[in-house]
This record gives sequence, structure tokens and C-alpha cells, in this order.
Amino acid sequence: MTNRGLKQKLAILAVLAVLALVVLAVAPAIGVEVISPSAILDPAPGSAESEIFWRMRVPRVCVSFLAGAALAVSGMVFQAIFRNPLAEPFTLGVASGASLGAAIYVRFGLISTFLGMSGATASAFGGAVLSILLVYGLTSLRRCQEPTAMILAGVAISCFFTSVIVFTQYMSDFTDSFRILRWLMGGLEVVGFDSVLTMAPLVVTGCAIVVYLAHDLNLIMIGEELAITRGVSLTSTRRSLFLAASLMVGGVVAVCGPIGFVGMMVPHICRLLVGADHRYLMPATLLFGGTFLTFCDMLSRVLIAPAEMPVGIITSLLGGPFFIWLLMGRSPYEGGPSNVGQSRRR
Repeated sequence: MTNRGLKQKLAILAVLAVLALVVLAVAPAIGVEVISPSAILDPAPGSAESEIFWRMRVPRVCVSFLAGAALAVSGMVFQAIFRNPLAEPFTLGVASGASLGAAIYVRFGLISTFLGMSGATASAFGGAVLSILLVYGLTSLRRCQEPTAMILAGVAISCFFTSVIVFTQYMSDFTDSFRILRWLMGGLEVVGFDSVLTMAPLVVTGCAIVVYLAHDLNLIMIGEELAITRGVSLTSTRRSLFLAASLMVGGVVAVCGPIGFVGMMVPHICRLLVGADHRYLMPATLLFGGTFLTFCDMLSRVLIAPAEMPVGIITSLLGGPFFIWLLMGRSPYEGGPSNVGQSRRR
């Protein structure tokens, strides 16, 4: 890579970092009630604005940034290891598993808390883990962990779990049925930092694994034969990336519900900005994904105020046209492996 190309990528990353900081600073003050800087910096004792800001707005912004970053990075990983530009975090049925866990909790309420998590969060995360184990187990039984086999297993499990969710919703009364439907729309209604503490370890650990394996992922994207000659274990690398991305998605869906299109849109946009080299694509995707979902959540709080729109609706409204453009036009994913190879040969 030339010095000019490197400087351009670093400049783009710096712009994304500044944009993320600006959105993180502004978002907590925006909502049905706009909170002034004076109420934040010099709050009166027992101030309602201070309580709203620190106990509701700040945790919500933290969750939205973590969720957006995790979904975007997971989408980037799945698109790379499956070599499929339409892959997204929910391709392997993790969202369906988490949704089934949440639906069962709403219908039966089996547990109230587990390891510090609420019953709904714990049940949803358990469903996500079950989905991961089933996908991995099915492909292991066939002794075939090729991307196509994993995708087919994920689609089959997702369809089965979705049918069970619909059945559970059908057998529920009106209140529980609405609660299940509302959860399936995705949302970021959190109070306090418990949800942040639930998600953060999974997101940080998953992103660290992706950073560590970014070089191997580049080699796999160039070609599997080259990766093998360079000492990359395809099975081990794919397994590690699959588990890291899936656990991140499971943690996000357990807290926020399924929020679609973030994991598909953001990696494509970032490839247009910094190219297909995962050493730069990964931080760009993390920053832009977190910023994007935080901005969407900010819109969801003000578009129909004083009511609040589920953030999953906002992302779907933006993602639908993007998906059509991706199908009709040339995907920025095309030529990705060659871009990486050119970068490494220079």
C-alpha cells in the first residue's frame, strides 16, 4: 500500500471517530424532552432532568453504540467467511433462537433473573446460544463446516424457530402476544447500566478476536489455497470467527431484540470508504455501525414524539432501499478479495 493510500484510510478512520464522538455527545440530550447542558453540568439535587440523562439516556446511548458496532462487525465477518455479500448477522438463525427464548419467557415466565440478567434477557441469550450450538452441531455431524452447509443449517433452524415463535404467539393472550410482537420489532428501551454490563464483555471480546484474526481473514478472502500455504487453519479460523460473531449477535438480540439491516448495510458502505482490507475495514465498520444505530435511535425518539418508534422500524426503512440497490447495482463487495490482494502486493 502506498503512503498516500494509507494516509487516506487513516484520515477516513479519524473522521469516523470524530463523527462517533459528536453523535455520542449529542444523542443523550435529544428526546421528547431536550436536556440543556446546564442541567447536565450543574444539576439541581434530585433533578428530574439529571435522572433522565444519567439513568435513561446515557445507558441507552451506550447500548445503541455497542449494539450497532457488534451487528456491523458481525455482518462484516459473516460476509467474509461465507463469501456472500448478502450475509448478515441473522443468517445463521441466532436472532430466531433469541426471539424464541424471549417469546417463551413472555408466555411462561419461567425465571425472573439469572446471573444478574433479567428473565427476558437470559432466556433470549439462552435461545441464541442454543441456535449456535445447533448450527455447529449439525455441520459437525456431517463433518462438513463449509460455508454453504452452515448457511443451509442456519436457514433451516431459523425457519423452525420462527414457526415455534408464531405458534407461541398464537397460543398467547392479547397482552402477551403484543409483548412478543413489540420485542420482535427491536428496541433500545433500557434503564440503568445493567444492559451495558451484559453486552460489553461479549462485544469487546468478540471484536478483539476479529482484530486478532484480521490478517488471516484477508488471506482467506484472497484465496483458500494461499491461506493454507501461509499457515492459516481454515477450520479453526472460521470456527473462531463464527463463534465470536454469533456470541456478539446473541448478546445484542438478548438485550435489544432483532434489529435488522445494520449488519448488512454498514460493511458495504465501509468497503466503499476504506476498501476490503480487514485491518482497516474492521475499525471503520465498528465506528460507523455504532454511530449509525445511535443516530437511528435518536430519530426513533423524536420522529413521532411524544410516542416512540421502535428503532428496528427505522433501520428497516433505510435498509429496504439499500437492499434493492445492492441487488440492482454493483456491490462494493465485488472485487473485495482482489482489492486485498493488490493492497498486500504493493
